[in-house]
Amino acid sequence: MEIRENILETIGNTPLIRLSRFFKGEAVLAVKVESFNPGSSVKDRIGLSLIEAAEQAGKLKPGGTIVEPTSGNTGVGLAIVALLRGYKLVCTASSKIPPEKVALLEAYGAEVITCPADVPPEDPRSYYKMAEKVRDERGAFLPNQYANPANPDAHYRTTGPEIWRQTGGRITHWVTSIGTGGTISGTAKYLKEKNRDIRVIGIDIEGSVFGYYREHGTMPPQDQIHQYLADGIGEDFIPACVWWDYIDEVITVSDKTAYRTTMELTRKEGIFCGSSGGAAAAGARQIAEPLAAGAIVVTLLPDSGERYLSKLNNAWMRERGLVE
Repeated sequence: MEIRENILETIGNTPLIRLSRFFKGEAVLAVKVESFNPGSSVKDRIGLSLIEAAEQAGKLKPGGTIVEPTSGNTGVGLAIVALLRGYKLVCTASSKIPPEKVALLEAYGAEVITCPADVPPEDPRSYYKMAEKVRDERGAFLPNQYANPANPDAHYRTTGPEIWRQTGGRITHWVTSIGTGGTISGTAKYLKEKNRDIRVIGIDIEGSVFGYYREHGTMPPQDQIHQYLADGIGEDFIPACVWWDYIDEVITVSDKTAYRTTMELTRKEGIFCGSSGGAAAAGARQIAEPLAAGAIVVTLLPDSGERYLSKLNNAWMRERGLVE
């Protein structure tokens, strides 16, 4: 019988799909579709990894409370593991995240504290600092996905080996969006240990800091750091989980490119992802276009577009000039 003991056993081993309608060049462009995870996102991988690492280190006790600042997906990944293992979960979230994600977190039993999006990370009202406040006041465990090595380690142990196996070891380029840095870094470390010639390209969004930092080694001027519309990509600081030694290049795309590519991918390939996936697909296509036959470019779609329907609709996107 093929009966899993629980839903956690279905995390990972997501399909790799060639984008033959979205990209017509000589190289192969393929996407790892992470919406096939039980919580519909790549963050299910780290939700399990962060909690298991804490349990093994004795930082989580039975019946304990977990608190994490999240744009939604990590919260869902943590929530699934927490409810199965008897923990309480508090998520602090930016007011920028769509209401669908808040409702989803609450459906899984998490408490959600919404914080203003337009404040710097060090502001006590930010969702980062609010998580620290909850940690201190309630004695909660704060995994801190931005600095916890269990984040990239999840991808070193699972995502990297899956991609290597699915491409028969022939992958030439690994391209994905950068948020906490865990997905790109852990996967890149594994792949480069297998073949140091594999190129690793991060995708950033205008208003974020990664592209400028990769090029100049310093934070951008303050007037270049600003709010953007895409979800789950970019930051206004440099997380410790971004391992620059494994990242060869960063390409920055606009909100308009991210959203238009998201919808193009949906209508050409029937794959509906969030805007960070659209940004990654746009960057991956840019990388793949000049490459000859034999090159295999792999990117990753972190989640499902169903999680953003209040934004991924014609009225909302037209109002903001993202689509014609």
